[in-house]
This record gives sequence, C-alpha cells and structure tokens, in this order.
Amino acid sequence: MTRLTILLGVLGLGLAVLLVSSDSPRVLGMRTDDFGRFVYLLPIALMLAAGIWGRRISVGETLRHLVIWLVLILGLATAYLYREEAFGVGNRLLAGLVPGRAVVVTTSEGGVEVILHKLLNGHFEADVQINGQTVSMLVDTGASMVALSREDAERVGIIPENLTYSMSVMTANGRARAAPVTLSEVAIGPIVRNNVNASVAEDGKLDQSLLGMSFLSTLGSLQMQTDELKMRD
Repeated sequence: MTRLTILLGVLGLGLAVLLVSSDSPRVLGMRTDDFGRFVYLLPIALMLAAGIWGRRISVGETLRHLVIWLVLILGLATAYLYREEAFGVGNRLLAGLVPGRAVVVTTSEGGVEVILHKLLNGHFEADVQINGQTVSMLVDTGASMVALSREDAERVGIIPENLTYSMSVMTANGRARAAPVTLSEVAIGPIVRNNVNASVAEDGKLDQSLLGMSFLSTLGSLQMQTDELKMRD
C-alpha cells in the first residue's frame, strides 16, 4: 500500500464521517467545522512529513503532491459545502429515471413540495402509501375521488367481497360499478391525509388505481407544467 493510498484513505474516511454527521454540531468531540479543517489539514501535514517516513523526495515531486492535494481538497470541500444541492440533483435524476419516484423539496417559505416527472406515456404516476402499503397510482384530476382496482384494494387490506357496489363510474374500460370506502391514510412523500373518501371498482374494470380529487383537492396547490407536476402541502 503506497503512502498516497494511505493519505487518500484518511481523507476519504474523514469526508465520510463529515457527511454522515452533517446534522450534528459535534464529531468525535470536536465542532463539525473544526473537524472538517482537521480532516483536510492532516493529509497535508502527513505529506510534508513524508521525509520522516522514509525516502527523501525531490522538490518537484513535493510540489506535484501539493498540487494533487490542493485539487482534491478543493473538490471535497466543494462537495461538502454543496451536498444539499447535490442530493437534490440526485433525487431529481432518480425521479426522472424511476417511474413513480417523487422528489421532495422545501420551498422558500418553508413548506413541503412533492414533484413528479411525466412518464413517456404522457401521464403522471406516483407511488402512494395507502394504509401503509405502496400502490402505484395514476394522478387523475378528472377522477372525483381516489379509485382502487380490486387487486390494490386487497393489497391495502380491503376485502372486495364485503363491499356494496352501489356507485356507477366511468372507467377506461367503460361504465362500471364501484363500492364506496374510506381509506384511513393516504400519503405521497411527506404529504399525509387521513379518512380519504375512495372507491373500489369491480374486478377487471380498472387497469390502474387513480389518485383523484378526494386527495388532490386537499393540497395547498397543484401545479402542472410541461414535464412536472408539483404538489404543495
């Protein structure tokens, strides 16, 4: 193992500790800022003391190592200072690549906003927590209430055979019967609503569950742009 590898390991370990403890005022008994300075000063001190470790190094090689460390330190310091922005970019990238993944951001007013990205089929889909279970739902402002398919109803603990199908609804497969239900909890990201009116469609009449207006109308705002749908609590 070379000395450079050891020094990089020390610096990488220190950065990892900083990132994990970013919300803590102290790290290993030191203030977070002081620990950060210690992390990037320690490798420099070790490099300057390299002559004590073993062979003598030339002035040119010393300068080359200094430049390498300067670049590394600046890069790591930038990553640490802009870690929140980097996490935000990462979340947005994942949301664009993973269908239904929502991006949760904090607005300038301190509120919470959930952002969904449009899929290739032109629709907005979301992974919604219903009674503690994850259900992939199509966001549909034209639906008067949350609508569950028979399969999703069973997944969230509803027994379709015990329901009364007294409602007439229009679905993509034509007119169908549906049963009114009340969902104890519906959540998308940090936005949580309790006792939400919903319906369960007859078997085979609804291909995908719908996140309708019985949930959407409770939001502070619902803004649809070209490729994004923003929900604000």
